[in-house]
Amino acid sequence: MLVIGILWGGTIPLSKIAVSSGHQPFGLIFWQLVIGIIVLGSVLLWRGWRPRITWELLIYFSIIAITGTLLPNGTSYLAQQHLPAGVMAIAIATVPMFTFAIALSVRLEKFDVKRMFGILIAFAAMVMIAAPESSLPDPGKAIFVLVALVAPFFYGIEANYIATHKPAGVEPVSTLFMASFLGMIVAFPLSISTGQWINPLQPWQAPEYALAVSSVIHAITYCAFIWLVGFGGPVFSVQTAYPVTLSGVFASILFLGEGYSGWIWASLVFVIIGLVLVQPKLEDLKMEEASV
Repeated sequence: MLVIGILWGGTIPLSKIAVSSGHQPFGLIFWQLVIGIIVLGSVLLWRGWRPRITWELLIYFSIIAITGTLLPNGTSYLAQQHLPAGVMAIAIATVPMFTFAIALSVRLEKFDVKRMFGILIAFAAMVMIAAPESSLPDPGKAIFVLVALVAPFFYGIEANYIATHKPAGVEPVSTLFMASFLGMIVAFPLSISTGQWINPLQPWQAPEYALAVSSVIHAITYCAFIWLVGFGGPVFSVQTAYPVTLSGVFASILFLGEGYSGWIWASLVFVIIGLVLVQPKLEDLKMEEASV
């Protein structure tokens, strides 16, 4: 769990490096998906997987591609151009809060005072980053904190969509592979038409290597997380959120030399408290674990 969380969190400063030379979202997304397809495709080929295509599955994979990759990754890369990587690590920790809030709004979850308080705590954490003028290195970039929250919002939509619309017989690795393939088909013309294409034949520097490494790590850790759920159960695997956030913050300090104000450190504490409060009840997780 710790290895997965540390590696996953490490992709956050790598993404910050990837945007440092001016690479734009659609170009970055396209190559991230290509690399992910190669990694995931290798796993599926080794397992002897064969694609099964129906209209129902195409719609399902397409929605996963939009809500799980194209929209969240696009806004994340945009926000990373303007915000410290550590702030991005804190923002991404709000995924469970958005997931619960959306589930509550569509009546997939029942109202729970403790979990609702966790959402409010996480909201307070974001205010601590965006509101004080001394919080960010450039106070004029505070609007991009809202942009950074678009990604966890769509991840919350994705999680609830999967919970309610997952077709029978579909497992996560093949879902991610097919969604990545469809996303790649969309990202390619967008990167060309908007002038965001990244030429892979140009001399590689730190941003290109960072993109390649982060894409490989993301694909591997996603597969490893799926294995962790099956091996250790949801009760154990959901704890991955903590090392992801903490490693993202401290890796940004170590490798990017970032320094944070007291407001940022306070927001980190608040978002960790929010994570603790918003997690499902242990009894609910045990019931889910029994079904895995």
